[in-house]
Amino acid sequence: MHATLIAAAETAAEHTEALPFPPLVFGLGAFAGLVAMLLVTYAFRSVGTRH
Repeated sequence: MHATLIAAAETAAEHTEALPFPPLVFGLGAFAGLVAMLLVTYAFRSVGTRH
């Protein structure tokens, strides 16, 4: 049973697909998204004190 599972895991590991972009692109995309959310939050910083 264990040998079958190990063989299946090895076969699955051989057929993995690479990422569509380099890892740096994912990091820069996440950074850009977080900065965009920061800017949206910063734009509404004084809404509560206006009223």
